[in-house]
Amino acid sequence: MKRVTFAKIPAEGAGPRIRELMDRGVVDRHAKISKDGTYRYVPILPQHVDEVSSEGYEMSEGEAHTLDRRSPQERIREMLSDHPDIVDILPDHWEFVGDIVILKMDPRCRPYRDIIGETYARVLGAKTVCADVRGVTGEFRQPSMELLYGSDTESVRLENGIRYGFDVTKVMYASGNTDERMRMRRLDCSGETVVDMFAGIGYFTLPLAKFSGARRVFACEKNPDSYQFLVRNVRDNGVSDVVIPILGDNRDLRGRAFADRILMGYVQTTADFLPAALRMIKPNGIIHYHDTFYISEYRERIESIFSENCGEGGYEVLGIREVKSFAPAVSHYVADVRITPSHSRNKQ
Repeated sequence: MKRVTFAKIPAEGAGPRIRELMDRGVVDRHAKISKDGTYRYVPILPQHVDEVSSEGYEMSEGEAHTLDRRSPQERIREMLSDHPDIVDILPDHWEFVGDIVILKMDPRCRPYRDIIGETYARVLGAKTVCADVRGVTGEFRQPSMELLYGSDTESVRLENGIRYGFDVTKVMYASGNTDERMRMRRLDCSGETVVDMFAGIGYFTLPLAKFSGARRVFACEKNPDSYQFLVRNVRDNGVSDVVIPILGDNRDLRGRAFADRILMGYVQTTADFLPAALRMIKPNGIIHYHDTFYISEYRERIESIFSENCGEGGYEVLGIREVKSFAPAVSHYVADVRITPSHSRNKQ
């Protein structure tokens, strides 16, 4: 036993808060998190006690058990050592979504799904464990999840001051787009009217609406499940006075030349939706165009797509960023493209 200072965190919704403290490196990982019916008691490193206390956490002192310092993978394998058929093919990696764990599991493990789910939940402290079976599929980019342990599949992910609530079995969460979501937060959109054509649960809408100074954000989403969480997340993040959620196909949005900025956070068939974006954008407005391309030809492909739709001199590529790797030799890119006044003249 050793004496430590604990942050007292209300049990309801404790998982995401604890993960955030861990990610910041303020938790004493050599001491065990304890709990009662009301609180989780998270041991804080001495040098960070004042910092955590200043954020409003109630603090208390007490004794803490020393943690088993073996890796989670080692403990999981020991607990499942009675099943030699699978012990060498168990997942070594997982993703935390709040207090839900998502595994990518070898199909040979499926007959042991229940014991695997329970073991990972116990070792990792998760309320629910799911297996990602086939990734995301279809027009709505829906996940293919198999429930291994627990029953509550809704979670809240805290990221850069934003609360993203969603159901892991119904909605994809693009964890690899973190840098781009942070970039949306840093944009200066003071007084702008913005259209997010593929809003999802608010991936880009929420940080932009909360931090960029935008006057109005029209957030369009076609998937009813994603739209449900979009509406909830807009409310929970306090941006209902800025964001107007819209359920439907973005190509059905009405109006011409009213948007200062348009977000096109989709991939693979994004070009099909560019004519609708060009109808809505003002002269000198900016389109953030996402798509996937071979790494050897992304710039040429982006310029070809905009030349075909805007005409020569109708656009200016301000910059292109790689968002993440998508497949061998293929990456997801975002191009910031200004639509020049000559585009409007070309269309007349």
